Amino acid sequence: MGKKAKGSRKGKKAWRANISTQDIDDFIEKSTKDALSGGNLNSLPSDQIFFEDKSQDLAVKKKIEKHRQKVLHCDSLLQKNQFVLPVPSSTLKKSTKNRKAVSKIKDANQNGHKDDSSLAPDVFDLWGDKGTFLVYNLKVSKPSLIPAVEVDPPGCSFNPSFDSHQDTLATAVAEEMQKIYKDELGPEPVPLTVPGEAIPEEERYFLDVDDGSDDDGSNPENEGEHEDAALEKRPIKTKRVTRVELNKRTRRKEQLRKEAEATKLKELSKEIDSIPKIVQEIEKEDKEKKKKHLRRQVAKQERLKARPPRIGKYKFEPAPVQVLLSEEITGSIRKLKGCCTLIKDRYKSLEKRGLIVPKPNRRRNMDPYTAVRYKFITLFSHFSYHAFFFGCKLQFFPHLFTFGIILCHLEFASWWAMPSPKWNS
Repeated sequence: MGKKAKGSRKGKKAWRANISTQDIDDFIEKSTKDALSGGNLNSLPSDQIFFEDKSQDLAVKKKIEKHRQKVLHCDSLLQKNQFVLPVPSSTLKKSTKNRKAVSKIKDANQNGHKDDSSLAPDVFDLWGDKGTFLVYNLKVSKPSLIPAVEVDPPGCSFNPSFDSHQDTLATAVAEEMQKIYKDELGPEPVPLTVPGEAIPEEERYFLDVDDGSDDDGSNPENEGEHEDAALEKRPIKTKRVTRVELNKRTRRKEQLRKEAEATKLKELSKEIDSIPKIVQEIEKEDKEKKKKHLRRQVAKQERLKARPPRIGKYKFEPAPVQVLLSEEITGSIRKLKGCCTLIKDRYKSLEKRGLIVPKPNRRRNMDPYTAVRYKFITLFSHFSYHAFFFGCKLQFFPHLFTFGIILCHLEFASWWAMPSPKWNS
C-alpha cells in the first residue's frame, strides 16, 4: 500500500480537518477496558488494592538458608513414600488413638489447607514467660509378679521349729508324690515291639488263598441276592399318568405346603410368647461368661506368680524345696552339711522370671569302666609324684630315687594310652 495522502496545510481549515484523533481513540479504548475489568486502578484507593499481612512477619530467607533446607538424596530415601502401602500389622485390633490420628489426617487431606497461618511454624519467644519443654515418653517395663529373691519358708532353716519343719517336709513329699502319680496314671507309651509269634510262609500262602468267601451256591443268602439282582435287571414298565392322578398330586402338594406354613406360624407364635424366657437365659449366660472370665484371669495371675509364660520349647520346672531331713538337722551351722546351690538358685530365679529360656536338665553319666580306670590312674599319678619328690630330696637313697623315676615313666605311659573320659548323655 502506498503512503497516506497528505492534505493541504495552507489555511486554518486544512489544519482543523487534518488534526489526528489517535489519543482520543486510545483513551476511549482504555476506559472501556477498565470498565470491563472492574475499574481503573489509579482511581481506586490503596486499601482496596493492597492489604497488610498481620498473620506473621517472616524474615526473607537468604540463599544459603534455602540451600540448607534442601533434603539430601540419602535422607529422601528414608522418608515415607506416599504411594507405597504400609505393611499390615499382625494385630487386628487398633487402639483408639491411632484411629483418631488417622481420621484427622484424612479430614485434613480432604478439606485441604484452608488456613496457611495454622501450617506456619510457631515462633518461639526466647524471653517469654511460657515454660514449654519436651516430654519424653519413656517405655516403663511392667513389674514382674515374681520377686528377684524369694525367701524360703521357715522350715528350710538349719535350725527350724518342729511344726514349720514338718509342714515344709510335707509339701516337699506331696510334690514328689504328685510327680510319681502323674507318671503312673498317665497314658502308657507306645511299645516298641508287640509280642506275638511269626507266621510261617506256608501258612501265609494258605491265608492269602482263603479270603473267606465261598464260591458254592449252597448258601441261601447268596441265592436271595442273585434273585434280587435278576429282578433289578428286568426292564421296568412305565405307566401313563392320568389327569386325575396329576390333580391328586397337586392337591396333596398344596395341602402339605399349607400344613408346613401352619406349623411355622405356630412355632413363631411360641417363640414370641417365650421372649422373656429367652432374655433371662441370655442374661444368665452372660453372667456365667463374666464369672468364667474372672476365674480365668485370677487363675492366670496365680499361674504367673508360680511360673513364667512359656517363651521356649521346654516348660519351666521349679527346683525342689531345699529342706533338711530330720536326721540332718544338727542345730549348728558348724555341723551343717555344705551344698553349693547358690548358682542353681540364681539360674532358676532367672528362668522363673522369664529372663532366660528354660532348658531341660541333662544328666551326664560316665561309663563305669572308664570312670574306675580314670580314678585309678589319677591316684597312681599322685603317688608317683610324691615318691619322685622324696627320692629327689633324699638322694642318698638310690633305690627310692630309682623307684620314683620308674613310676614317672609308668605314669607318662599310662597317660599317653589313656582315652579321654566318655560322657553319656
